[in-house]
Amino acid sequence: MKKMETYGQTDIGLKRTSNEDVFLVDSHNGFCLLADGMGGEAAGEIASSIFAKSVCETFSQSLNRLTLSASELVQMAFQTANSRIFDYAAKHSEYKGMGCTAEILMLSDDELVVGHIGDSRTYRFKNGKLRQLTRDHSLVQEKVEQGLITADEAKTHPLRNVISRAVGISHNLSLDIIRIKLQDNDLFLICSDGLTDMVSDDKIHDVLATNTDSKEKAQILVDLALKAGGFDNITVVLCRIKN
Repeated sequence: MKKMETYGQTDIGLKRTSNEDVFLVDSHNGFCLLADGMGGEAAGEIASSIFAKSVCETFSQSLNRLTLSASELVQMAFQTANSRIFDYAAKHSEYKGMGCTAEILMLSDDELVVGHIGDSRTYRFKNGKLRQLTRDHSLVQEKVEQGLITADEAKTHPLRNVISRAVGISHNLSLDIIRIKLQDNDLFLICSDGLTDMVSDDKIHDVLATNTDSKEKAQILVDLALKAGGFDNITVVLCRIKN
């Protein structure tokens, strides 16, 4: 059975007064997660924390692990978090509209299950090539797919941070599930848009290609985002697959 080695790092950035990103790595139980909160005031931080707690509770229940597949577990975790965030906002009017984008990676034998919603991203680095596995759930991505703007124009579009899906904003959750057949030494990156808005895929590739450990790679990526302006919270989680 394959195992995962994980490392995560987060930084408040240079412009924000709080960090609404949350990450968690649990190599022993074979999963990691990232959530990027939204909603203003402390709402984003609360939404991200509720998401992380909900995922941990779902994955820690032995009955769930015995009776559900990895894909079903990931879906249950997202659904549980979605309901809790939505209900919390309903009871606290000052947090109306709170939510988060989120990624979950869960190891299952020789397969990795990715749960994705929003504009945080999951990448795979394999055989020297970087590939974005997830599709941004954002207004500008929809415009790119419709041929209304180019990918380069999307990077500077004034509405580039408007997302079309998030956890906690509706009872009806639309979630992407991706299943990846694994190979030894596969390297996966999950990150908030605080990284990808500041650092190009080419630069991310170059960092992941270096002969350094995950801790150093993560630090370099965070430093690049800070040097580029650090306009948002920056969170990076690296997951390497081992036999």
